Amino acid sequence: MKRAILAAIALVAVPFVALADDDDAAKPEAEMGLAGLLSKSNREKLPELTLSAGQPVSSGPLTLKSGKYYTLEIKADGSQELALEGAGFFRAIWINEIVIEGIEIRPLGIDSLEFDEAGEAEISFIAIKPGSYQLKVPGSTGDTQQVSITIE
Repeated sequence: MKRAILAAIALVAVPFVALADDDDAAKPEAEMGLAGLLSKSNREKLPELTLSAGQPVSSGPLTLKSGKYYTLEIKADGSQELALEGAGFFRAIWINEIVIEGIEIRPLGIDSLEFDEAGEAEISFIAIKPGSYQLKVPGSTGDTQQVSITIE
């Protein structure tokens, strides 16, 4: 009986010995840490977008990597009531939060952001669905009133 119990304990302990010997620290994916996709090592701050009458929204197109965590700051100078719309883009990302004047909002999804006066909003998100998208000022037709975003 003792031998049967000892044999059962030994069989149960074998997987735990193997786990203790596993050297995950040498693997690149282990660098992400316990927070996974939200880890600091997976974060990147994007160039700021600006909403101002007659001024370009962005200095150029943005290229994102699927699975990477980004923060995007949008500033409006209050020169005109302006918005950024981009339903396709907002559906291709997972939004962690939108911070407006220190207030954290955790939405299920959005279609656009509108600034009636000067202010700023910061969106933190994970890029999910590869493709080409645009954030643009509604009703505008100029290339400077939009930013092209590619998720690879």
